[in-house]
Amino acid sequence: MKIRSIILSIAISFAGISAGAQQLPNMSFDQWSKKSGCWNPYPKDSKTTTWDTANHGLSIFGVNGATPEYKHVAVPGPGKAAVKVETKQALGILVAGTIYTGKFLKIVKMSGAKIQMGVPFTGRPKSLSGYIHYIPGKIDVASKGMQRHIGTMDNAKIEVSLRKGELEIMDSTDDKFQTEVGANYPGTVGHGVMYFKEDTRGYIRFEIPIEYLNGNTPTNIVISASSSRYAQQYTGSTSSVMYLDELKLNY
Repeated sequence: MKIRSIILSIAISFAGISAGAQQLPNMSFDQWSKKSGCWNPYPKDSKTTTWDTANHGLSIFGVNGATPEYKHVAVPGPGKAAVKVETKQALGILVAGTIYTGKFLKIVKMSGAKIQMGVPFTGRPKSLSGYIHYIPGKIDVASKGMQRHIGTMDNAKIEVSLRKGELEIMDSTDDKFQTEVGANYPGTVGHGVMYFKEDTRGYIRFEIPIEYLNGNTPTNIVISASSSRYAQQYTGSTSSVMYLDELKLNY
């Protein structure tokens, strides 16, 4: 009986470790599908969506801001891919390539979208790591209030937020969406962000520490990566390109 109790105790312990060390599907960006000219970071006919992009709106104009990259990957091998994220223009409006956890819902006013931000998640990772190859350009498109950035070097941005509360549906044309709130977002449990300001000249490994603001257990996680930091304000460089691969949540 004692041996059985010990074995059961060990099994429960490992189960607890596994439950606490959550990862997300397709963090290596190996799985892709294409529908009506739109590249999607999930398998064809997938019933669940972890990652999504702005391609649903852009592809109407023959543009995809995030596409699979099969040759230039951080970890080569059969079936391996990365995501190539590019800042582009559509109908004269700058749209940065972006990939995020959540779901694209619908186009708004032809220049924006309604997006469900985040996916269910209850872990408390210490950091987010991965591999990035960033090639920035000088900012050549800027909205009215961001003209001061013209001619300056673009930055890539990768952000992770653990939040407690319901998944929020946001309108990208709203001022709230266009403001960088970071750790000040309501319901934030933990937050981390990293900016890339120079050409990395190939893949480099990065690790973003997550700072916890309280002891709450999160209910969802928002991870977003953009080839232009100020993309939400329609500002960036149409030359900026980011390759992202092999993300991992570290515990």
